[in-house]
Amino acid sequence: MASSSLTKQNSSSSWTPEQNKRFEKALALYDKDTPDRWQNVAKAVGEKTAEEVKRHYEILLEDLRHIESGRVPIPKYRSNGSRSNLEEEERLLKYLKLR
Repeated sequence: MASSSLTKQNSSSSWTPEQNKRFEKALALYDKDTPDRWQNVAKAVGEKTAEEVKRHYEILLEDLRHIESGRVPIPKYRSNGSRSNLEEEERLLKYLKLR
């Protein structure tokens, strides 16, 4: 029983990008009103039980609540053409013209 429990923990904790993509597509296909939703999602994902996909969904909802509540900071991405980059480029150009 211990090895079976360990196997379940390992398979539920690691999801491949392909499994996550199948999970997302299955959630769109099988909404909350679908009978046997988690069994259907598990079949679509493959190698996961209904309990594992339901837990994965609960973790996803928890993450979304944290993001929406502001508990997860929005990363500051550098983007080409952003105002701050333009201002920096203009400053550097002025400096170059002075020399």
